Amino acid sequence: MSQGDTRIVDLAKEVEPPGDGILTRTLFNDDHVKAVIFGFGQGEELSEHTASMPAILHLISGEATLTLGDETVEAQPGTWIHMPANLQHSVHAKTPVVMLLLLLKK
Repeated sequence: MSQGDTRIVDLAKEVEPPGDGILTRTLFNDDHVKAVIFGFGQGEELSEHTASMPAILHLISGEATLTLGDETVEAQPGTWIHMPANLQHSVHAKTPVVMLLLLLKK
């Protein structure tokens, strides 16, 4: 690793989705961005909530139903979504899921 950078070769291997429950791990955090990896067991859900800052969701593996305001999105590996601050959203894992969340700080 070079001085001052952070590298992850395979995001999917950073967290193993549990049999049940949700695991989270902060991968990176500085003054500009916080990167958090999620592992969802099949059927697990993050109920509707908001974030006080803009965020990006990137589905790494699995399938999930995302609710973004009044819209529902069927997410699959590669789905990438930018959410403005304070958007109501929720996540329901239809299969075991690995998802990256980037919180964009001001």
